[in-house]
Amino acid sequence: MIGLIKHTLGALALLAALAAGWLGYFAYTPVHLPQTPYEFTLKHGSSLRSVAKQFRTENLLTEPWSFIALVKLFGKEGEIKAGNYELDREITALQLVRKITLGDVSQSEMVFIEGWTFKQMRKALDDHPAVRHETAGVSERDLMKRLGMQEDSAEGLFFPDTYYFSNGMSDLSLLKRAHQIMGQRLAEAWRGRAPNLPYATPYEALIMASIVEKETGRASERPMIAAVFLNRLRIGMRLQTDPTVIYGLGDEYDGNLHKKNLTTDNAYNTYTRAGLPPGPIAMPGWASIQAALHPADTQALYFVSRGDGTHHFSRSLDEHNQAVNSYLRTIRRNKIN
Repeated sequence: MIGLIKHTLGALALLAALAAGWLGYFAYTPVHLPQTPYEFTLKHGSSLRSVAKQFRTENLLTEPWSFIALVKLFGKEGEIKAGNYELDREITALQLVRKITLGDVSQSEMVFIEGWTFKQMRKALDDHPAVRHETAGVSERDLMKRLGMQEDSAEGLFFPDTYYFSNGMSDLSLLKRAHQIMGQRLAEAWRGRAPNLPYATPYEALIMASIVEKETGRASERPMIAAVFLNRLRIGMRLQTDPTVIYGLGDEYDGNLHKKNLTTDNAYNTYTRAGLPPGPIAMPGWASIQAALHPADTQALYFVSRGDGTHHFSRSLDEHNQAVNSYLRTIRRNKIN
């Protein structure tokens, strides 16, 4: 019996030594990089097993169990940090453990695009793997309270730009930064605005900038677009701009504007209501804000597409109608050809 126990203990000691030897070898053996640099993302809430499985699936490790054992050996199982990581050179398995438990992440970026609605902006945040999601499912009103916003709507109140951040930063922090920058940029533009503009507040200028943003993608045309709408405001003419109608339709918009859409009244229908709509319809970029506060010097009241991405601007309805007919003839010719 004593001999059996000795043999068993000896075998266990040998296995332990072999396991220790293997872990020592594994710890200091370089992992396989599928490419250089190699980037990977660990999502929030990832378990040790799921991380090891991910590394195996991505061919970073040949098998997951040694990695799991190594992490547990150092007591780091609960210290894995989410985020985007980059490996620009060969590292050992032990260095990989240290990297993901120290949170040695690469910097991430979040791009908010000019012309996006607040809904599109929130979706981009919700879909970003490096963002800590604190606002998912939170109502717009509650979100505005958290940000200390006093406006009726969050639309248009965030500056479109590329934001760099450390992985794991909360979506609330990113929204707060974008909101603060919009406030700063709008205040800056408002202080340097052209004289005699028909805006009572910077917010009204922001509304106009959002319309300009949605009306044209040509930076050179934005001051002219802004001037047309400001000329209409000055004489009490309705803005009659399709993007506001589309925004007012919300999820009812099917990709085409119909006559009933233009004649059915709502707060954003600038065909049925005079003046500016009650709020912005998108995030305007800096060029559109500048255009709204520095419009072109023109008497134009109308514009129509030329079919090439630019517009023809007219001072009279007769000239405008001629431009419209020219545009329609161009469309017919293109269909024939």
